[in-house]
Amino acid sequence: MKNQEVIDKILQYHPLIPDYQGCDGYKTGDPQEECTGIATALVPTVDVIRSSIKENCNLIITHEPIFYQTPDFADWRGDFENETCKEKQKLLTENHITVWRDHDHIHAHRPDGIFTGVVRQLGWEKYMRQEENGPGYLFDIPRMTVEELGRHLISCMNLHGLRYIGAAADQIERVAIVGHIYPDSFYKDHTEADGTYHDYGMDVIRLMEEGVQAIIPGEIIEWTTLSYIRDSITFGKIRACYNVGHFNMEEAGMKYAAEWIAELAGNQIPVRYIPTEDGFRYIPS
Repeated sequence: MKNQEVIDKILQYHPLIPDYQGCDGYKTGDPQEECTGIATALVPTVDVIRSSIKENCNLIITHEPIFYQTPDFADWRGDFENETCKEKQKLLTENHITVWRDHDHIHAHRPDGIFTGVVRQLGWEKYMRQEENGPGYLFDIPRMTVEELGRHLISCMNLHGLRYIGAAADQIERVAIVGHIYPDSFYKDHTEADGTYHDYGMDVIRLMEEGVQAIIPGEIIEWTTLSYIRDSITFGKIRACYNVGHFNMEEAGMKYAAEWIAELAGNQIPVRYIPTEDGFRYIPS
């Protein structure tokens, strides 16, 4: 089976996105080369690429950018030389590695293909209140303390540590996994004709005002929702936020992808999930 045949099967599995012009697609390699093995990974880091070579996987299905630029160009487009990028390109070329990005398509599933993996990793399938409720996925989990939930996240997500805001001993049971909280994250921040203002961070605040006690975002800025949570705690309300990180949050989605890609390939080609792993280290206070 050629690389392109694998990609065709993946695109048939995903929801159709009409007239797609986004970031998904080939980033390097040869679509017509015979596929010796498939690696799924959240980020095509050098470590991931080297592991793929070791596993004889010449096709990497990745979720995040390859050459350090938000538009995810297939080459470096800065106005200065990037030696790390050159070395990475050489590693890919010399080992005949093809990289195909699957970002927008996997997120287009309902429920979201990445967050399905996250929910499975946490063991929360039976606690989901409904598939999706506006800005997040809601769960009624067994009651536990803020600290206990934090330790559960560290264990399930293989984290080196965890930043959180909350009172460690507070009891929580209603939790939401939400998206990235920063300006213009899911829609353009805007002011209505009547003067009311709307942004995604405010949507998450509404969730918490309506009963969600803790949120797990992918990314979060500090001057909106996070400041609201901090002040709410000061007023004696039960609120918490776990800053696990964008990549750590979504890692499980590509672990799950290895399962359904193996089924699509009819188990004819080896499929390996290669963890990107937590890139952060923590200096104890």
